[in-house]
Amino acid sequence: MAQDPTRHNGPTASVPLPPAMAEVQSQSVDDVLKEMNRLPLFMTTLDDTDAEGGDNIALEALKALAYEGTRAEVAENFRQQGNECARAKQWTNAKEFYNKAIAALKAPSQVPPDDVIEVEVDPEAETKKEKEIEEASYVNRALCNLEKKNYRSCNQDCASTIRLNPFNIKAFYRSGTACLALDKLPEALDACTRGLAIDSSNAPLKTLATKISARKAHLDSLEKVRRERKEKAASERATLRLALKSRAILTRTTEQVPDLEDAAVKLANSLDPSSTLSFPVLLLYPTHSQSDFVKAFSETEKLDQHLDYIFPLPWDSEHEFTVDGVEAYMETTAGGLIKVGKKMTLGKVLGSGKTEVVDGLVRISVLPKSKAAGWIEEFKKRRR
Repeated sequence: MAQDPTRHNGPTASVPLPPAMAEVQSQSVDDVLKEMNRLPLFMTTLDDTDAEGGDNIALEALKALAYEGTRAEVAENFRQQGNECARAKQWTNAKEFYNKAIAALKAPSQVPPDDVIEVEVDPEAETKKEKEIEEASYVNRALCNLEKKNYRSCNQDCASTIRLNPFNIKAFYRSGTACLALDKLPEALDACTRGLAIDSSNAPLKTLATKISARKAHLDSLEKVRRERKEKAASERATLRLALKSRAILTRTTEQVPDLEDAAVKLANSLDPSSTLSFPVLLLYPTHSQSDFVKAFSETEKLDQHLDYIFPLPWDSEHEFTVDGVEAYMETTAGGLIKVGKKMTLGKVLGSGKTEVVDGLVRISVLPKSKAAGWIEEFKKRRR
């Protein structure tokens, strides 16, 4: 059998590794990756300590570079990194770099070590540079806060910017935008107006002014509708009170008003006190602990008209409840009972001055004639 000429059966020669890499040969893949992660160039996760629990010298050296130089140089370095993150829309990271830039400017000047030659700087030029960097850091941090919807912080940064430079257009624009987002329209308009006073042709500020005007018109419209609705409701309540008073119908409200949903004492024309009144009526059958609810019982209607379509009752197995075989009663304002004529209009019953509408609901007890006397006695006993 012929052999493959490219195949070697014997041991192959290997090139010896450099001394610095020799120890890698005895390490596992995981150990090698872990070691590489400690090198700033290859880092995928932050490692602040070495295997012995001490400082990661390479990383600490890299960090120290960020703080070398004058305050302006250190701050400018952080500001530029913030700008790079902002261009990538990494608002949280950008904000952190701007924080560091501002903090660097407020930090005390570092005394250089004895072996470092101190470079002389022009104090006036350095102060001017620091002010420019601080202004840029504040106004750019305002943008980060605006994008993150931290509107209050955005306004604070804009205020800090304007204190440094009252002519910073970006600060007025971002402050106005933040105020608009909070519906603080007077403040938004003020910021916009001040910015346009500096640059009347500024397109973003003009657009913002249009948005503020549109939002104000919308809110004014909503407020007008709300005010008109409130005024109408007040007028309707006053008309209803007048209608009840003119009919001598007494009403009373307790602390435990029942939930009647949309059922209520109403006028056919809510703004005409002479129009027909209707009432929610609860028909009680106390001998059987049952009830029926009539949502709108007109003042011109009689009790027998409603009983005629309600009867027969599904639970009345003994057929006690018939229009002719029942009596009806209401409690009086004095705590007693008054018999309700089945052929008497509800308006006449309520206008007698002896009953009252409690919590917007009329309550009428309906009983078989054969059991009415016994129920009345029980009612009197409970009242004693």
